[in-house]
Amino acid sequence: MKSEAGNREPETRNPKPETRNQKPETREKRGRGLSLLSGGLDSRLAVCVLREQGLDVEGVVFTSPFFKMDTAREAALQLNVPLHVVDFTRDILDLLEHPPHGFGTALNPCIDCRARMIQRAGEMMVQGGFDFVATGEVLGQRPMSQNRHSLAITERDTALGGRLLRPLSALLLEPTVPELEGVVDRSRLLGLSGRSRKPQRELAQRYGLTRYPAPAGGCLLTEKGFCRKLSDLRANEGLGDERLVWLLLRGRHFRLPGGAKCVVGRDAADNAALKSLRAASDVLLHTVDVPGPTVLMPGGAGDEDASLAAHICAAYADHGTRESVTVRIVRDDATEERRAAPLAREQAQAWML
Repeated sequence: MKSEAGNREPETRNPKPETRNQKPETREKRGRGLSLLSGGLDSRLAVCVLREQGLDVEGVVFTSPFFKMDTAREAALQLNVPLHVVDFTRDILDLLEHPPHGFGTALNPCIDCRARMIQRAGEMMVQGGFDFVATGEVLGQRPMSQNRHSLAITERDTALGGRLLRPLSALLLEPTVPELEGVVDRSRLLGLSGRSRKPQRELAQRYGLTRYPAPAGGCLLTEKGFCRKLSDLRANEGLGDERLVWLLLRGRHFRLPGGAKCVVGRDAADNAALKSLRAASDVLLHTVDVPGPTVLMPGGAGDEDASLAAHICAAYADHGTRESVTVRIVRDDATEERRAAPLAREQAQAWML
């Protein structure tokens, strides 16, 4: 787990004149919260609402191949809050294998994913001495994952003992432990609900948040095109090797007739990534006499599929009017070069995922 802390501005107070026999001033301890910070507007507003009443707030973001953390970094800088970065890859892969509450419209176990994130944040809460975990959830904003039933499921599954706070909709929900203990002033929390974004935009203006992303899913598990590749991986190689999951983010993916996987780079960045992700058992192909893609066959391939991959490699190369190009095939410690005629792309696309 990494931590990124922004520079905090020093607090300034008006000095009080000393008086003889004055009792030392006692300062009430400020509550501390750990807030999930996706980088969207709601998660930013949750931090602002809590800090407005003098609470110390730190952010936490969860990373995986399926969602990025760029907006969370930007939000942490904008809000000047420390940001804890937690690798969530194994958690989400486990949920993809066994989602207790099932999937959404694609391979998105949203309720379970949210609960697992909050559960992980709860462990950090205990270890770091925080008083509560907060989220930017708004009641009714997402019909499937932010209705009362779903929020109650999350509350139950995370087992935070009443220390899960949703500051944007708190007045519409049962009081939490930090509210009952007086750590958080419930009267200064909000009662937002529904899908309208107008209240959030007004709050953003009030808090001086002029830059924030437009509402978007942001998770690849909701994109059906990506989920085809993920489903194929789960059905064949499985989800045990995280390297193969990261590989889904690169190139065109084919499942060849002999069962081998074939990934064809789209550009220079893909080509470099495929080379860096290669394991000893993989087959690597690239053109020699013309510019072309790097092709990776994770886990190896039989002779027929390797030969077919050479023709696919040639098909996506800049072969011009050439009837064949030279393709270098690297497997184990052996390297060979062979001439390969470009396969008709229409035929190759029949195996594209």
